[in-house]
Amino acid sequence: MDDKIKTTAELAESDALPRLREVHADPDHQCPEPINAPATQKSPAQWAYERMILYIQNFEKQLDNAHEVAMGFAGGDAGVLRIEGMGYYDPDIVTFYGSDASGAKTQLVQHVSQLSVLLRALPKEVDQAEPNRIGFRLAKALEEGDDTG
Repeated sequence: MDDKIKTTAELAESDALPRLREVHADPDHQCPEPINAPATQKSPAQWAYERMILYIQNFEKQLDNAHEVAMGFAGGDAGVLRIEGMGYYDPDIVTFYGSDASGAKTQLVQHVSQLSVLLRALPKEVDQAEPNRIGFRLAKALEEGDDTG
């Protein structure tokens, strides 16, 4: 623990610096880039949403053309959701849209304090030429400031 007394400027600077740390057995593993914005300017829901986009996009970079990203949820029988959309509702709700294994339309609404997601690679739909890369669309919308969905 750091016992050093910090100036107001040092505290503000440390709040603005991106924080991300991951350690992996595979030395070639690519970590997502951290979000570079002060934490005080975003709600917990927006932070969770933006970080999930980075993790989804990073996971998709590791997939071949025969697979696309899906997510499983801890606790309960929610199963696996093929990700087709994602959003947040300030200050503390994150929602995931998609379809389950049977193709049924599915939506999960979750409080950020309960967020626990398992990213999985599923075979792409047979009738699709290319796999769905939702992470890249989500990241593009985020960069363009498109908060309307």
